[in-house]
Amino acid sequence: MIRYVKAPPTTWVMQFSNGRARRAGAGLSFFYWGPTTTLVQVPLNSADVPFCFAEVTADFQTVTVQGQLTWRVVEPEKVSALLDFAVSPSGAWVSDDPKKLEERLVHAAQILTRASTGRWSLKEALTQGEALSTDVLAGLRKAEAVRMLGVEVLALSILSVRSTPEMARALEAEAREELQRKSDVAMYERRNASVEQERRIKESELQTEVMVEQQRRHIRETKMAADIAMERSRAELIEQQVANDNQAADSKAYALEATLAPVRTLDWKVLSALSSGGLDPAGNIALAFRELAENASKIGELNVSPDLLRALLPAGAPTKGR
Repeated sequence: MIRYVKAPPTTWVMQFSNGRARRAGAGLSFFYWGPTTTLVQVPLNSADVPFCFAEVTADFQTVTVQGQLTWRVVEPEKVSALLDFAVSPSGAWVSDDPKKLEERLVHAAQILTRASTGRWSLKEALTQGEALSTDVLAGLRKAEAVRMLGVEVLALSILSVRSTPEMARALEAEAREELQRKSDVAMYERRNASVEQERRIKESELQTEVMVEQQRRHIRETKMAADIAMERSRAELIEQQVANDNQAADSKAYALEATLAPVRTLDWKVLSALSSGGLDPAGNIALAFRELAENASKIGELNVSPDLLRALLPAGAPTKGR
């Protein structure tokens, strides 16, 4: 019987008749003779395959990797040659081979994931989701098994990497302890910084006080030096004044000595006469009496008349008789 098939643009169709390929292409529509024709349909659109499998890390801890793989067929001839994509007249696949394609892709992704997680410790595996996704995707694009299927891997996303519940609790406890330790260290460092800052402030205050005392001492020393210089200048002034006075006295003494030198050889009588401007009678009588007094030991008796004594008295002086 004659049948009709019409494929969408995202489906690649191949017609076999009597063991030979009659036509092949995407989005074909044609009539065919049903009893002797076999149709193969390979979807060309992209598809998403979720996966979830458990792997072991380098420290022998189990992790569960969950993700999604996006792929599409780029060479339908290759995949149709390896797997049976034949469809019945109703359009359903006649075998389970199309599902095996996804299984093979997931198996390839699991092998690459095992190789990556086997190099990491548990803590590294739990935090290396992006690196794991990059490594597995690059490995799938280079895998020979994937190229033989004519499939292109478009993307691979790692949704989560989880440890067992017991290990998760242990890691949470360890993380809490680590955070608490960091908190204690931060508190200690903050207190230490506060003490250090206070020490610096005290040192600065002490240095300020030392500088102030040094400045005060410098001021006192400056004043003392000024006083010493003033006293020294004053002492020098006094010494100079004494020297000047001594020099003046020496000058006066020299002048007086020079003045008195000619007079020293003169008799006192002559000096008395010269100092009085010449001897008057009373002076001569007084001089005579002085000479008598000097030679008193040689005089036996001396009589002085009242008239002589009266003549010696100043004029107008009262006289008393004996």
